[in-house]
Amino acid sequence: MYVVIGTNTYLEEINKFPKDYKTFADKIPLQLKVNPLVGRSLGYPFLREKRIREKRVYYLIYNDLNLVLLVATSGKRDQQATIDHIKQQLDEYRKVAENITK
Repeated sequence: MYVVIGTNTYLEEINKFPKDYKTFADKIPLQLKVNPLVGRSLGYPFLREKRIREKRVYYLIYNDLNLVLLVATSGKRDQQATIDHIKQQLDEYRKVAENITK
């Protein structure tokens, strides 16, 4: 089983979701604990997204740390900008993941 943690950015974004979206989003960590590969791969095997209707939840899988890090959300319009930003910050997210597992 994996540990699933949301970054502050992710948690702030999820709290802005409508109640029915938030209810669905709250189930995503339960799925990812068991199988982090349930979402769609985004160019790297460790960068994935899970959809909530027109919204997307982005997460990184760290197999060596047994950790899934929920990093961001977006709508369809800003999807590519969000993915690009995550790819630029991969080193920073790795540091966050390592600090969490210490």
